[in-house]
Amino acid sequence: MNATYNEVIEYLYARLPMFTRVGVSAYKKDLDNTLALCQALDNPQHKFKSVHIAGTNGKGSSSHMLASVLAEAGYKTGLYTSPHLVDFRERIRINGMIIPEQQVIDFVERQKVLIERIQPSFFEVTVAMAFDYFAQEEVDVAVIEVGLGGRLDSTNIICPELCLITNIGMDHMNLLGDTLPEIAGEKAGIIKRGIPVVISERDSRTASVFEEKASQEEAPIYFASDLLQATLISQTDLQLEVAVTGTLQEMNARFQLDLKGSYQLKNLLGVLVSIDRLRVVGYQVSDADIHKGLQAVQQNTGLQGRWQTLSTNPFIICDTGHNEDGIKEVLKNLALTAYQRLHIVIGAMKDKDLDHMLPLLPIDATYYFASPQMPRAMEASELAQVAARYLLHGNAYTSVMGALDGAKQAYKEGDLIFVGGSNFVVAEVLTHFAD
Repeated sequence: MNATYNEVIEYLYARLPMFTRVGVSAYKKDLDNTLALCQALDNPQHKFKSVHIAGTNGKGSSSHMLASVLAEAGYKTGLYTSPHLVDFRERIRINGMIIPEQQVIDFVERQKVLIERIQPSFFEVTVAMAFDYFAQEEVDVAVIEVGLGGRLDSTNIICPELCLITNIGMDHMNLLGDTLPEIAGEKAGIIKRGIPVVISERDSRTASVFEEKASQEEAPIYFASDLLQATLISQTDLQLEVAVTGTLQEMNARFQLDLKGSYQLKNLLGVLVSIDRLRVVGYQVSDADIHKGLQAVQQNTGLQGRWQTLSTNPFIICDTGHNEDGIKEVLKNLALTAYQRLHIVIGAMKDKDLDHMLPLLPIDATYYFASPQMPRAMEASELAQVAARYLLHGNAYTSVMGALDGAKQAYKEGDLIFVGGSNFVVAEVLTHFAD
């Protein structure tokens, strides 16, 4: 009997270790399984052109922005990202359309013997599935987002046209290193011989790591923030307006972005320099394509969870920022947002470095601590106890939706409810709003 889509997904969740659910035990520190899977699939990763994107924060937004622009330029554009928020199929898209359920079913049923022989992680299977789909569908180019790190990430078996590395911050230190240079070294692992690499943001603590790796690989390197500068003109519930100037093509332009977090200014520069480099190697992308693509990222790619307004009455915003730099960017956006009282629905994973995150959060907010439905999740009561050490106070709830309901009950006109702290808190709330 043929399996249903839900049965196939449950098989993958149950059979294969999944980092987002169980943490470090699911992380495979080599590329052997992915290489074995793809070899059995006749190496689909060699059958399409690609762009590879790594970074601590910003790689997801940058991937979607670039994919949106390439699609506007008429390219059949694959997009591989992780994790998903509502539906597994969000990870694998072509021109914004998620992979069909039947395609997922067919892949798993055809490859079940191979999967059970190799015993890959959930992520390794997902990467192989994406590459196989992009090859079958003959995409013109695929934007491939790194899952974790870079050097040993399962996606790091492609030979891309270009590499883009976004912000480097303190996250996953138990896997990638305790210092920014160590983490940057792992991200720099995607730099390939002779392949141009764009670094979105020059940071004096990490720049030499990228420069040395690029020199070793004889890879041209471009720091976007050296070439362009971005200034926020306005921020509304609908868009950002950004002025960009610089020496790159004597740039002096204004862009409207439908991704509204102020942190998108950094990502925008990396994307613009990446497009410039792709033009150099023959991609036909007009200025109009860039403007249209940046104005319609959510429509063209389905991106969610980036400073996203879920409701105006009550006023609810969510954001997936879940590490030190991500929280800093959330706070910048909160400072630009008008409200009377702030209610924060928050959860965290057990392996998060809360001592770098919690001290940044505002003590005058009311907190609603929650545990996402995930084995890796920290118990809400434990999170509340840790938060209290930093003078962050509120109630613990047994579920994310219970926490959101608590915030709604306390809400008064003019207040703001912010939902964040973890991808999985945001995912559960997005699922609720999608129903």
